Parts: sequence; structure tokens; C-alpha cells
Amino acid sequence: MNDMSYVSTTERVKTWLDGSVLHIRFNNPAKHNALSVDMWEAVPPLLDRAEKDDGVRMVVLSGEGGKAFVSGADISQFEDMRAAKEAVKRYEAMAEAALQGIHDFAKPTVACIRGYCIGGGVNVAICCDIRIASENSIFSIPATRLGLGYRYSAMKNLTDLVGPGFAKDIFFTARRLDAAEALRIGLINRVAEPDGLDALLAEYTGAITTGAPLTIKAGKRIIRDVLKADGADMDLARKLILDCFESEDYAEGRKAFMEKRKPVFKGK
Repeated sequence: MNDMSYVSTTERVKTWLDGSVLHIRFNNPAKHNALSVDMWEAVPPLLDRAEKDDGVRMVVLSGEGGKAFVSGADISQFEDMRAAKEAVKRYEAMAEAALQGIHDFAKPTVACIRGYCIGGGVNVAICCDIRIASENSIFSIPATRLGLGYRYSAMKNLTDLVGPGFAKDIFFTARRLDAAEALRIGLINRVAEPDGLDALLAEYTGAITTGAPLTIKAGKRIIRDVLKADGADMDLARKLILDCFESEDYAEGRKAFMEKRKPVFKGK
């Protein structure tokens, strides 16, 4: 396969092959690479092709422009895409498909993070196997400031990565973490000075693409099985999330965000 096999379905996602490494870059820099619907939709077909392509040994995800990896959902689409019940289901289904596709991808994935990694950006990063970041990166999950529901899979990935104590800290407070703290709690694997991030990425791509592919594949799959959840009440989880999206507080969270003010939540 050649580069033409990996043409994205939207110009807001860039792709290119560098030897045996497929790069997927979120390309919405005017909005700090906030994820629009077309960006979510572009990811699964690229990964499907890469999984079947023996010439691709790993995938690197990054953000265009140097200021952000991904800054969350494209909030300007919320009124159209997420306000009504059916639109909520559709948006969530698309996001879940993309995130699940990254999480379940059989080959190694690396999130190369420079700048803001917020909300949906954290979700993308924690679906990857390895996360490297520049020292000036910032991490946050602002769900409690918007009143939106946070899906089970994202909460599980976060808890598996940093443990329940830090997961609750990050989630309940919506506070921002710098790269040093993100490294300390295990949210990211390695940190580099801003001008050294490319060299750190090259260290990983070099090591991974020269490793035995079947050994890496087996290791990735076994680690996934080690972390499997047993006995979770998925129906309850889905209901709790839908309750958030149907609440007055979610409407208030969206409205406050657009009006650039602090929301006033009532628990309804």
C-alpha cells in the first residue's frame, strides 16, 4: 500500500506514511484541534486499513499547529449535534467508534502531545498505548464544568491508567495538570523539552518498528485481557450518562460555555 491508501475523508485530519509508521494528525488548529464530527468519522477507516497493511507497524496520533493535541469536542457543533436526544446518541456513537477503534487497534499506538490535551483529547490519548508530551503540555477533563456525561469506556481507561484516586481527582475538580504532574501520576509516559519532542518520538518509532511484530501484538492483546472489566452494569452506566445529556444542567453548561461565563448547576 502507498500513501494514497490513507487519504482521509476530511481535510481536518492529515495522514502520511513515514516508512512503516502511519501518522494521523488532527488538523483544526484555529480551534486548537477541537474534534468535529467529520474528524471522529475519519479515524476508523484509516485504522481498519492500517490493521490489514503488513507494511504499517505502528500509528502515531498528533495535533497540527504546535499549540494543542486535541482541545475537546468542537463546542460550536453542540447545539446541532448534541442537544437533542437522537443527536446525542449519534455523536456519542461516532466518538465511541473512533475511540474504540484506537483502543482495539492491534498494533502499537503513540500519542505525541504538544500543548493542550483537554477532554476528548485526553480520551484519545488514553486509548493509545503510549503517551509522550512536551513540557508545555496541559491536561484537563472539564466534564463537570459542562454537565455532560462521561462514557464508561473513557472512565475505565483513565482509572486503569492512573488509578481511582487520581481519576477522581482529575474528574471531580476539572483542574488543569501540567506535564510534570501528568508524568508523576502516570497519565503520560515521557516528557521532553518542546524542541526535543520529535527526537523522543523518533526514539519510540525506531524501537517499536524494529521489534518483533508478533511479540508486540501478543503483548498488547494480553495486557488488554488483564485489564478487562467483569460484571460491570453497562445498562446502568448508559442510563447515568444519558441522564446527564438530558438534564437542565447540561443545557446550562453548553449555554455558559458559549456565553463565556461560569455555569450555575442545580443537579436537575
